[in-house]
Amino acid sequence: MKRYLLKFSVILILGPVYMALLGPIKLSGDWRTAPRHSTGISPRADSNKDAIVQIFSARTFNWRGIFGVHTWIAIKPSGGKQYTVHQVLGWRTWRNLPVVVSEQDEPDRSWYGNTPNILLDIRGDEATKLIPKIETAVKSYPYPNQYTIWPGPNSNTFVAWVARQVPQLGLALPTTAIGKDYLGNRIVDRAPSGTGYQLSLLGLLGVTAARTEGLEINVLGLNFGIDPFGLAIKLPGVGSIGIN
Repeated sequence: MKRYLLKFSVILILGPVYMALLGPIKLSGDWRTAPRHSTGISPRADSNKDAIVQIFSARTFNWRGIFGVHTWIAIKPSGGKQYTVHQVLGWRTWRNLPVVVSEQDEPDRSWYGNTPNILLDIRGDEATKLIPKIETAVKSYPYPNQYTIWPGPNSNTFVAWVARQVPQLGLALPTTAIGKDYLGNRIVDRAPSGTGYQLSLLGLLGVTAARTEGLEINVLGLNFGIDPFGLAIKLPGVGSIGIN
């Protein structure tokens, strides 16, 4: 039994160790001077008339980036001249402010030096239908004044909540989105993609089985699993490795 536990522990830490030693993670730096510029991924709002829904992830700042990512949602209505970015910012608890922030901003900002990746990009009529549903879900987030970096609720708990309320998004969050499996007092819920279900004990132990996510096992907030449809494996710290 001890041998199997040792092997399992190695699997859990292998990804974060790899990211710390060989990954593109800056383990030190000053957040006050870290880049927060637009990366040019999103179309300019003032030159694109389409409605747009985009969801991003980026490695978290400093050493935390070896484990996970921060995620956020950007929307622009048809004909809109600016994007609205919805996200959870944990530092606001220091000032006794709500952690949910919805403000006009550049959607594709570098997250303190880390380039974002697009998880979802929906445009046109479909985006127009989804935007009011997203806005309703943002307002109904059950932890507007709570933030716990691990195991949640955090920024990834927020995006996962919105995804569950709007299953038409079909959003599969990366395994590195620590906090996405935090369900509060609930034990069973839909997977964020809406294509399956998950069991979770306070985001610390659980399993997800869904068509989009595949099979994921969560131990202490770290996820590993397989995506049989995408022919990929999922490792803590690293994320998905495979064809997609």
